[in-house]
Amino acid sequence: MCAAKSGKGADLDVAVVGGGWAGCAAAVELADKGARVTVFEAARTLGGRARGVELQGKMLDNGQHILLGAYDQTLKLVKRVGVDPAAALLRLPLQMRYPAGAGGMDFVAPRLPAPWHMVVALWRAKGLEREDKMALARFTTSARWMGWRLNDDVPVSVLLARFDQTPRLIRLMWQPLCLAALNTPLERASSNVFLAVLRDSLGAHRAASDMLIPRLELGALFPQAAARHIERRSGAVHAGAKVGAIARTAAGWEVKANGQANGQASGGDWRRFDALVLATPPAAAGALLTPLPEAAALAAQLAAFDYEPISTCYLQYDEALRLPLPFCALLEDPAARRFGQFVFDRGQLDPGQGGLLAVVISAAGAAAALDQDALASLVASQLAQAFGQPSLATPRWSRVITDKRATFACLPGLSRPGNASGLPGLVLAGDYTASDYPATLESAVRSGQGAATAILAYGRLARENGSLSHGGGATPAGSVQ
Repeated sequence: MCAAKSGKGADLDVAVVGGGWAGCAAAVELADKGARVTVFEAARTLGGRARGVELQGKMLDNGQHILLGAYDQTLKLVKRVGVDPAAALLRLPLQMRYPAGAGGMDFVAPRLPAPWHMVVALWRAKGLEREDKMALARFTTSARWMGWRLNDDVPVSVLLARFDQTPRLIRLMWQPLCLAALNTPLERASSNVFLAVLRDSLGAHRAASDMLIPRLELGALFPQAAARHIERRSGAVHAGAKVGAIARTAAGWEVKANGQANGQASGGDWRRFDALVLATPPAAAGALLTPLPEAAALAAQLAAFDYEPISTCYLQYDEALRLPLPFCALLEDPAARRFGQFVFDRGQLDPGQGGLLAVVISAAGAAAALDQDALASLVASQLAQAFGQPSLATPRWSRVITDKRATFACLPGLSRPGNASGLPGLVLAGDYTASDYPATLESAVRSGQGAATAILAYGRLARENGSLSHGGGATPAGSVQ
């Protein structure tokens, strides 16, 4: 098949380094505009830090995710590549629900027009005292009046103290929300990013505030469908192909990929492209940029990111086991060795996963330091206590998946680069780029789309100037200066 010759990206050869959600989003946008796209992904599967893995004969996620109804760009893109969001995602109203009798709260936003869904939810909430409800109402009203933003960013713990949030409300609502959304503890998390999340959940219209839980494993939800979409448009997707070096030339960019290319082992030939999207994590992008003197400041900025881990503990019980809800919050207490924050009943999402529970531990520093079997045993005991079911303490099997660099630490005033790199024809894409969102699938998708827009603008100017080359070939490694 020949590449599309129409559209803003016609005659533009683009390499996308990284097949995560940001890279796939950029590649889909570029391919749809007629660019010839080649995706290089170092791992054997696409998806980056939001992908499927095989575990005990089941395809599961490397980490459990929740999306919001406000993730409009993600939902549109998933649909564009042929996945039906209505079938692929379980849509639930905004909620914070703990197991009955566990000492938590029960907060559910009814399906009413905004802002009545929040008013009624607060009025009906169980497990909160009057002073807790008043504090929550006062906080959301003030945040709305402020436009969900502070002039000077501070840690979330400071923000909550300013608005006299009660200890119980902080423990049952604000802390788990902050950990789930920003993967950063209250004492270190950015208030402005947290407020942006609340703007699109507590402060949003009802549909935007809905919680969406994937029924499909994350690879099938978007990256795999994106690869098929790209290939149908004459693009190429190479998994297991690690880009070890990039080089700038007078005519564009060259990349050297080791691994698989077109199903064959590659010794690492240099390939020419008109433009380049770096859609890898910050550290990997910085490593590729470090040899380029003109990218020294950007490479240093990327190297300065701090990170937080996430652990997901999978526990398999009898297939007939069913929790009262598809997912519940858990009372976290690290001092008492209770690390679980949310539990998901996978059987209510996928009938083929009956009896499988997924427990998420965000900002999992202390938990991740434990032996995997020891952590799984502690999580199982926590579930048994929370639900009053002693049998939950003894699963058939368990497995802990920990990503030690799951997300960047979302700190106050953090300097995040934009898509532009300052180098002609090279842009960045990733959930870490400048955004009012934390490291979410939506911020990754938006960043990928922004990268594609920048590349198309570059191609248009290069075409007008007559400087657009036609890449895609291989050159000897020694030819790159």
